[in-house]
Amino acid sequence: MTMESALSSSAPVPGFCQGIQYFADDWPEFARHAGEAVIGEGQSAVADPGSDDAVYQTLLGADALRYLTLQVTGSKGSGHPGGFASSADAYAALVMLGHTNIVTEVGHHAPGFYSAMFLDSSLEEMGIHTVEQMQQRFRERDGLLGHLSGAIPGLLAPAGPLGQGQHFAMAGALLHPERLFPVTIGDGGMGEPYVLNAMMHFHTAYPEVTNFLPVLVWNGYSQEHHSMVSRLDNGQMTAYWKGHGFEKVVLIDAKVFDDSGQEGDYVDSTRFSFDNRLAFTRAVLEGMDQAARAAMGGTLTAFIVKQLKGAGVHTVGAKSHNLYPADTLDQPHIIEGLRRRALPPRAWQIVRDNFRRAGGGPAVETVVTESVLDLAPLGELPKQAFAVGEKAVPATAMGALVAAVGRADPRFVVTNADGNEASAMKNINDALKIRHPTPDPLYNQEPGGQVYEPLNEDACAGLAAGLALFGSRALWLSYESFAINGWPIVQTVTQAMAELRRRTPSIVCMFTAGALEQGRNGWTHQRPEIENHFAAMMRNGNLFPLFPCDANGIQAAYEYATDSFNKGMVIIASKSPLPVYLDLQASRQAVERGAAVLYESDSGDRGTVVLAATGDMVFLPVFEARDRLEAAGYRVRVVAVVNPRQLYRPGDIAWDTVAEPDNGFMDDDHFNALFDGDVLIGVSGGPSACLEPVLLRTRAPRRDLFAWKRGETTASPAEIMAFNGITAGAIAARAQELA
Repeated sequence: MTMESALSSSAPVPGFCQGIQYFADDWPEFARHAGEAVIGEGQSAVADPGSDDAVYQTLLGADALRYLTLQVTGSKGSGHPGGFASSADAYAALVMLGHTNIVTEVGHHAPGFYSAMFLDSSLEEMGIHTVEQMQQRFRERDGLLGHLSGAIPGLLAPAGPLGQGQHFAMAGALLHPERLFPVTIGDGGMGEPYVLNAMMHFHTAYPEVTNFLPVLVWNGYSQEHHSMVSRLDNGQMTAYWKGHGFEKVVLIDAKVFDDSGQEGDYVDSTRFSFDNRLAFTRAVLEGMDQAARAAMGGTLTAFIVKQLKGAGVHTVGAKSHNLYPADTLDQPHIIEGLRRRALPPRAWQIVRDNFRRAGGGPAVETVVTESVLDLAPLGELPKQAFAVGEKAVPATAMGALVAAVGRADPRFVVTNADGNEASAMKNINDALKIRHPTPDPLYNQEPGGQVYEPLNEDACAGLAAGLALFGSRALWLSYESFAINGWPIVQTVTQAMAELRRRTPSIVCMFTAGALEQGRNGWTHQRPEIENHFAAMMRNGNLFPLFPCDANGIQAAYEYATDSFNKGMVIIASKSPLPVYLDLQASRQAVERGAAVLYESDSGDRGTVVLAATGDMVFLPVFEARDRLEAAGYRVRVVAVVNPRQLYRPGDIAWDTVAEPDNGFMDDDHFNALFDGDVLIGVSGGPSACLEPVLLRTRAPRRDLFAWKRGETTASPAEIMAFNGITAGAIAARAQELA
């Protein structure tokens, strides 16, 4: 039945259905099982998951999700319908059971999640009231982007790179023990080793937190081929999950219900007879209820739905994964897929009523990330004022403040894969304790500790980033050389924070600048190139790499980062005793303004040389170069570039496009007072990109850069700097050549 014929029939078409192209006649026994929504007014879930009405209307919900997913993607000849289609039964079951705090590991499921948010009316928050409007704004700017974003009303978290969604589910579960946090995981993404590894470590550290529920969508295919776990049988897949600590695994295999003669281990449940479709749906709904109750009751549980990828849309297998420009709504295979999934007009209102009531109301009003989580007050952090000229360890100075934050905020979590002691931050462990099931005072281990130490940077970064996105304070500590292994989720979360419609604490990281400190470990521990990644992200508008020059500076930097919202804050510092150049007040100003003068000559008649550096240990050769240049008759100004993001020009940065915007850029007069000279030499113990704003704005007629090249095994920081050409002699000689 076409839209036109539906309008001429006696069945009313709800207004939100404007744009739906195809409707169907009533299903068998529709009046008996769908006379009214099974989730009544004032209810938040089906009263009896085993009732015929609940099963019938769950199937209506699954097919409504499939239909919208295909029509919305077909409207643009773009997007990914196949993966979500095979999860639609499981997703609908979760909703009908009232569990709507759903996250996903699979960004390709975006059109299905958007369809769910449309059905429960959450998308009305962004002006999408009809199917036609949803189509218009799908994969368009200021609309429904191609992969999930937590900025979309009702959605809890972003999803793009595989292997991230479980972190959000675990963070939500930790913060909200009274809620269930399902996370859909595709079997294509099971090739990412971090998924089960992260959940296993989390369960070891937080055995009482079981209120997250992995929902494996086992459909046999990845994006362009069979999934790597497609050859496992049901027993092997169950054992795989149990081998990672899951005590209960509920597996529903569509093959058991197939009466349509489909070949292979993976079948399309929408091809079954109507009675067997209901039987499969009943198994999914009742199995999901068992899994959810077990997870909420203290048992680590996984739910697996096994059916063919693309079930119920235009084709199946990997070919259903995404649409191409030719896959438009006027093409026969898309039309046929839509006709097969079309619902009666009255069914759409039933589905909307159920989805809008599930969980206590539309997701935009009820999921945990739609409100700001209260934060424990910190007060003034107990900073230690180191005297200018003395030596102190930056990392240790920051550790004392981290301990204070943890004492004030019981939800605060510190994550570190390589160990705090190795980064001269044992004071964190002394105060907050490593979370471990084996109590041992020698190693500061306690089951209730606030320091989370899996030997996996992805797991460290994931939990910290997830907690920050969900509204709680957290800190990820790492060696700079290893941070790249966990950075993708921090990048994802930082971008998500830029889009959020609510305040949330910034994700704060501190990376030990091991390139210059890990000489004897060689190049494996000398990988500062990640700083170029930070530099590129500065232009996003809400990423701030911070380079405190000493122990006072790192305290100011950590306070600045902790007091901020909706940003990515990355502190780079050393774990060695280093000279203190600035007092606390000057350090605060340097962090806020972007840079500060550490030293300026009283005299010099051969011109002014500006030595501008990012880092702390790198100032050792910089100050030695100063001595040489002054001896040669030059006036020298040494400038610490502490917060390079603030040194850009406002037009360089997308600062006005992000949540919690910061336009505290240094003006020209202050910038020129710092960097004007006859020669400017930029120096970095890492790569050069973080000095870009200085080079863009400086009026110095002659300039050059000294920066990291590559790692090598060396006996001292001086030797590794010499290997990279960062020596006092080279700096001074180049300045004199330019002058």
